[in-house]
Amino acid sequence: MKTLKFKNGDYMDAIGLGTWKSEKGEVANAVKIALNNGYKHIDCAATYGNEAEVGEAFDEVFGKGDIKREDLWITSKLWNNDHKKEDVIPALKQTLKDLQLEYLDLYLIHWPVAFKPDVSFPEKAEDFLSLEEVPLIETWKEMIKAKEQGLVKHIGVSNFSIEKLEELMNDTDHAPEMNQVELHPYLQQDKLLEFCSRNGINVTGYSPLGSGDRSDEMKADDEPSLLENPVINKIAKKHGASAGQILIKWSEQRGTAVIPKSTNEGRIKENLQSAGFQLDEDDLKQIADLDDHFRYVTGKFFEMEGNSYENIYND
Repeated sequence: MKTLKFKNGDYMDAIGLGTWKSEKGEVANAVKIALNNGYKHIDCAATYGNEAEVGEAFDEVFGKGDIKREDLWITSKLWNNDHKKEDVIPALKQTLKDLQLEYLDLYLIHWPVAFKPDVSFPEKAEDFLSLEEVPLIETWKEMIKAKEQGLVKHIGVSNFSIEKLEELMNDTDHAPEMNQVELHPYLQQDKLLEFCSRNGINVTGYSPLGSGDRSDEMKADDEPSLLENPVINKIAKKHGASAGQILIKWSEQRGTAVIPKSTNEGRIKENLQSAGFQLDEDDLKQIADLDDHFRYVTGKFFEMEGNSYENIYND
């Protein structure tokens, strides 16, 4: 499997297990299956609401002694209601407590969006804080402090545009080390990837299979299916692979990390096996032609009349 290298020499496996939408009562078992079958990269977030159960899985696995904490890469994310400078490190410490860890390998600002501290998810414009009230750079400087304190080894962002990345890079000497964004053949993000590559920012792709299990409220009418795409399925047949494996391999082969979510044992194993073959130039050309800039996770749920979060992706 490919790995992503960080400036200090640390490496992260390109294929990880995502935990977004993994239900309580299922996520701990999924994490244990993943770790016992060779995964070394687990992606978490406070807002997923399942970090305490993931922590129970870590505690059980580490307690058996065969898998060591230092051999894994564990990521989590700062939620939008903890952007104020006094809230960043306490939020991180709560995540560490829930995950039963002493440190994270990577901590990300989940969105370039701020809520009031007592708001889990906004229902009206008044539930937000503007980026004038809580500038991203204020939050980012606290992330830098968390790294300096040894609570995290690496820091980065998620869902950030080039413009917002530049904002952080221009105001500190610590550029984000990771940008986690939606990434798949319908949204290939070549311009963003080129910018990140040029500036030493690694990239992780989420929703690599199209996130078909997200809530109906987040779905567009008649949205296209990646797993049913005829080009993807033709390439899958050629390689004796599943459509999902082709989508995962495409991300890994481009040099990005990829975090497919599953709680199904067979699928968890199958996803990791995507590392075992190569797409050829013809495959890659056919997949490149699928790009139509379609987002499954649009960010429109943050747009409310009276707030300032219109078109957060700047595209």
